[in-house]
Amino acid sequence: MTARSIRAAAAATLAGALALTAAACSNPGGSAAGSGGAKDSAVVGIAYEPETLSPLLGYGKDGNSKIFDGLLAFNRAMKLRPALAVALPEVSKDGLTYTYKLRKGVTFSDGKPFTAKDVVFTYRTILDPKTNNPSKTELDALADVKAVGDDTVVFTLKYPYAAFAERTVLGIAPQHAAAGQDVNSGAFTTKPIGTGPYILTGWSKGEKISFKANPRYWGGAPAVKKFTMAIIKDDDVRATRLRSGDLDGAILPPNLAKGFKNDRGRKTYEAHTYDYRTVTLPTHNKVAGDTAVRQALDVAVDRQAMVDKILEGAGKPAYGPVPTDSEWFATGTERTHDLAKAKKILDDAGWKPGPDGVRVKNGVRAAFPLWYLSGDKLRQDHALAYASDAKKAGIDIKTQAGTWEVIEPRMKDDAVLAGGGSPGDPDFDQYLLLHSTLAGDGFNNMARYADKTVDKALDDGRRTNDKAARKAAYDTVQRQLVKNPGYTFLTHIDHLYVVNDKWDGLTTQVEPHDHGLASGPWWNVEIWKPKK
Repeated sequence: MTARSIRAAAAATLAGALALTAAACSNPGGSAAGSGGAKDSAVVGIAYEPETLSPLLGYGKDGNSKIFDGLLAFNRAMKLRPALAVALPEVSKDGLTYTYKLRKGVTFSDGKPFTAKDVVFTYRTILDPKTNNPSKTELDALADVKAVGDDTVVFTLKYPYAAFAERTVLGIAPQHAAAGQDVNSGAFTTKPIGTGPYILTGWSKGEKISFKANPRYWGGAPAVKKFTMAIIKDDDVRATRLRSGDLDGAILPPNLAKGFKNDRGRKTYEAHTYDYRTVTLPTHNKVAGDTAVRQALDVAVDRQAMVDKILEGAGKPAYGPVPTDSEWFATGTERTHDLAKAKKILDDAGWKPGPDGVRVKNGVRAAFPLWYLSGDKLRQDHALAYASDAKKAGIDIKTQAGTWEVIEPRMKDDAVLAGGGSPGDPDFDQYLLLHSTLAGDGFNNMARYADKTVDKALDDGRRTNDKAARKAAYDTVQRQLVKNPGYTFLTHIDHLYVVNDKWDGLTTQVEPHDHGLASGPWWNVEIWKPKK
């Protein structure tokens, strides 16, 4: 899911090592080349497309947008580095002022100069109440931004916000091209202009997004001159097109990626992630909104079995948005699979088994639908396994596939097999996922979760630079989710990519949920070089 995610941004502080495994393989059918063998072109298959290409509406907020640059960017190890700024920001002692010196001589792809006024325009437009940016709350700490000449920008915060610098990987939009039109529906949303390494050449929605190298790029023109992202929602179709040579690379689920294990013409890249799969338990559903049902499902589910059987070991059990190997994970919040405990919780709460084994309370059957995205095998498999575990506890969950257009209107009352996750700072994901003020706000807080203890801890966590205080706040959030779960977290998923072995420079980062689009081995396609 792109903007359709329970998500936030990337961060500078990471727990867990960046894993990159590249296994060479053999191509039984000869050379496969999605770009016809051309070493200066690449076609990759991704599962999702963005809703917009405007950073003013959230595109590129996590970096790696290809069309745009931020003031800062992340390197392979997810450490901040300068981009449109010449250095990391100068931060005042009270943590309320961030000053950035800008790179000189940078132009947008139309040849117009980049200056401080473009930075001010970008951030002020996002904060404008009329702008429909679903991630606007991520800039809640920002009080004002102003230009000092053409090459200096000063941000003033309302309160110290430890993760603010990571927010400035957001792509910068040119004032001369994006102003003077409807920010939510104007031409800039589909025909953007940026300072990035690539220029958009076409966007056929539901089919592909095409780019060409930006000859004016301040970092040097990329060696890969043409780059295409083919939007293929069905995992099986993506694998088939990769095998046929229609694609140069693709993201694949583990069971399909292993089919390329012995392919000498391709390499498989594995990236550790913060990407989780979770089941939303909507408050407005008479069954899923019952705290006892939520608690029972939390221990009825066999997470390790999902990792072993569905992910084939490429992941880990999830007990919340924070992975267990993160420094922000609250030790002791792991939930052991315990069917007997689940049954006792339901018994004690008055959910008694009916004649058909499905529990009933006050005339209400313990049954509700669970939707998952059509064509997504991992979501389907997770949904089926979850329903199977729930049935053993006496809860009848009917799984149904649909597009987001079908699912979104039902999210208030029906459960959804959702995804989310952002590396690093816990504010990035947890605030959008759990804060009650965002209940029902598009794909933020899809379960309409509301808990005063969680709200206070989330507010406390983002309003201080003291790491110990922040750790205590996010520990509180995770421990409260054990007592009052609004979601059943299932797994954290490692991403697998299979790519033709014809370029040097491919690596992966620790990745967010939004896999394939800004992540994957093509996160740095602008520095790839053809193999000699």
